Amino acid sequence: MSVLDPLYRRWPDTWPVRPIDPDRWAAQQPTYRGARPELISAVLDRAQRRPSGNWYVVAASREIGADRPFGITIAGIELVAWRDGDRVLVGPGACPHLGAPMALAAVDCGALVCRWHGLRLDADGAYGWKPFPSHDDGVLVWVRLDHVGGEEPTELPIVPTRPTAGSRIAAVATLVGVCEPADIVANRLDPWHGAWFHPYSFARLEVVEAPSTRGTADGEDRFLVDVTFRVAGRIGVPVRAEFTSPDPRTVVMRIVSGEGVGSVVETHATPLGAGPDGRPRTAIVEAVVADSPRPGFGIATRRAAAALRPLMRHTATRLWRDDLDYAERRYQLRTAAQSGRVPGR
Repeated sequence: MSVLDPLYRRWPDTWPVRPIDPDRWAAQQPTYRGARPELISAVLDRAQRRPSGNWYVVAASREIGADRPFGITIAGIELVAWRDGDRVLVGPGACPHLGAPMALAAVDCGALVCRWHGLRLDADGAYGWKPFPSHDDGVLVWVRLDHVGGEEPTELPIVPTRPTAGSRIAAVATLVGVCEPADIVANRLDPWHGAWFHPYSFARLEVVEAPSTRGTADGEDRFLVDVTFRVAGRIGVPVRAEFTSPDPRTVVMRIVSGEGVGSVVETHATPLGAGPDGRPRTAIVEAVVADSPRPGFGIATRRAAAALRPLMRHTATRLWRDDLDYAERRYQLRTAAQSGRVPGR
């Protein structure tokens, strides 16, 4: 019997939060039997074989403005992004004249103006320079790099279903790790580690449904998880969430029942290229799109959006600082095994 059982019995069902038992971290039910390496590897392998249409996440929509360009390198390709009115453009990052960095160009009337010699570049391109296909879904900006992806291109990226724009609030956090996109995806396809590795955020985590190593006839993989998100101290919000991987570089967590039903957390892994040490760098772009059917949620979030977004980014960043250790360690072990080395020896 829990010391909180009397409180549970009196707790109003209409309240979204619940008290959490003051259990010791080490007294949790171990989850390593469920987190079988062969299962995670099989689900990851199937995710890696799903098509992406050659689309890569560039950044949060809010990061791309009309006042100055945004520079990024994806898969070793230098890129520059900017806005021409409501339209987002993404093109090669080097000026076709003498290779000046267009991320340092000026934006004038929707065009880039090179600071070295004043060459103007716009949506039409010039001198062999031409923008790549791009898409702004309202939360994230994407670019299609057919010569990198090598797949059959699609007109649009695979954007997960999200809450409607009228009531939702979205925040995007970005971190960079020394690993490959598959290491990021593998981390998110292991929901069993949540309450052990992130006890400050999760409690009472149980994986109630998991894919098989052989997969399903429809080719879909889904993890169904009951978990309580900690709000403060011993107060949390219990939900049921599903984890799916719609493309090789994305994992989506969606709340399917409980408070905030329909809200999503999208984890996108964008390969940046090799760092100065020759090891790969991957950007983790995590979009949190929250919603609630509760009356007044939309009005309240719009009024408090400026304060809520930094808090949402902070929470996502804290989780991923820990999970980067997981992903980077996975990369180290994998590359060591491929070369016949053992880390630490």
